[in-house]
Amino acid sequence: MRSFLKLLSLTIALGASLGLPAAAQEAQLAFKGLKSGAGQPVEVTADVLEVSQKEGEARFKGHVIVTQGQLKLSSDDLLVTYVKGDQSKIDSLHATGNVLMSTPSEAAKAADALYTLTSGNLVMTGDVLLTQGQSVISGQKLSVDLNTGTGRMEGRVKTVLQTGTTAP
Repeated sequence: MRSFLKLLSLTIALGASLGLPAAAQEAQLAFKGLKSGAGQPVEVTADVLEVSQKEGEARFKGHVIVTQGQLKLSSDDLLVTYVKGDQSKIDSLHATGNVLMSTPSEAAKAADALYTLTSGNLVMTGDVLLTQGQSVISGQKLSVDLNTGTGRMEGRVKTVLQTGTTAP
């Protein structure tokens, strides 16, 4: 992660020295912590559960909390869609309202999140705020490939990087 931040700092500094605009619309990101839950059981708690066998869906409402390994997700509402033909396996989780996803090393907040377990993809939208250690990045859309641990922030990206050095 430190090497990624150094590379990003160097890229921004190089762009500034060459008179190039900073990458305001998108940024490539590296993720380690968000990979941590993949393949582990998913536990969901909420105030209300509605199930539709016909649609292969379950909707959790009110104070929703999801855990998978060290990966935690909370939201107001969560729609769980099961794999077609096998309702014992989850295909995707669609969280809406006050979405917060966190690991011990990273946290992301947004209005909406779609986590597709079968592909390992996570997409968060709506005033996304991501923290990794002391570094913060914001934008309108965060896409993460949990299989590779890589991500991309888009939509008027703003970042604050902590260099670890202090002024005298």
